[in-house]
Parts: sequence; structure tokens; C-alpha cells
Amino acid sequence: MIELLVTVAILGILMALAVPAYFDSIRKGRRGDAVAALSAAQQAQERWRANNSSYSADLSALGVGSASSAGYYTLAASDTSAAGYTLTATAVSGKSQANDTACLAMRVALSGGNVAYSSRCASCEAFTTTDNQGCWKR
Repeated sequence: MIELLVTVAILGILMALAVPAYFDSIRKGRRGDAVAALSAAQQAQERWRANNSSYSADLSALGVGSASSAGYYTLAASDTSAAGYTLTATAVSGKSQANDTACLAMRVALSGGNVAYSSRCASCEAFTTTDNQGCWKR
């Protein structure tokens, strides 16, 4: 009986360590959903700009949905002009990806022909281009 209790205790400790690590790994993998959605929106912006005088703030006009393909992120376009745009992917609240506190939102900004990648953690005040959390790992 004691051997069974020791075995159960060891399994409990292993599960307490393994389950959070597993979910962190899943969340990191799902960041690819945001990267793919932002990349598709970037390409659509460039196609749009080739035929128009400025970039578009309307994602539906670009043929891009307002959510990523797997639905873990919402997309938004802002600061659109003839010289640039900003695309943001934000984790959907209520879904498991909203618990990815290291990379709650990811952003691509084009300004004057230069592309900048940034991210924002849950406790961060603003977006930062220093990718300490590895949000933009490729």
C-alpha cells in the first residue's frame, strides 16, 4: 500500500511539472498562426498598394479576414498611408492563446520601406522591438 502511495505521489509531482510545460509549448506553436496571418496580410497590402495610391485599412478589401486561420488571433490594420501601415495580431480573449502572456500581441509595421517586427507581453505597457520572449522566432 505504501508503494502505491509513493507511486501516486511521484506521478502527481511529474504531472504538476509536465502539464504547464506542455501547454506553454502548445502556445508557442500557435504563435505561428499569428505569424502566418500577418504575413498574408503583408502580402495583400503590397498587392493592394501596387494598384492603388495608398495602403488599405480595410482588411476585407484586401481579401484578408479579421481573424487568423485557426482563430486564435484577431487582425487589425492601422496607421495606413501611402508610405506605410501597421498590422496587429492580438490573442482572442476567452481562448487558450490569451494565456500566452509573453506574446499577447504581435505587430508588423512598414514605414518608408522598412519593416519592423514587435510584440507586447501581458504586463508590458507598449510594443517593443526587442524580442526577448521569442515571439518572432522563425
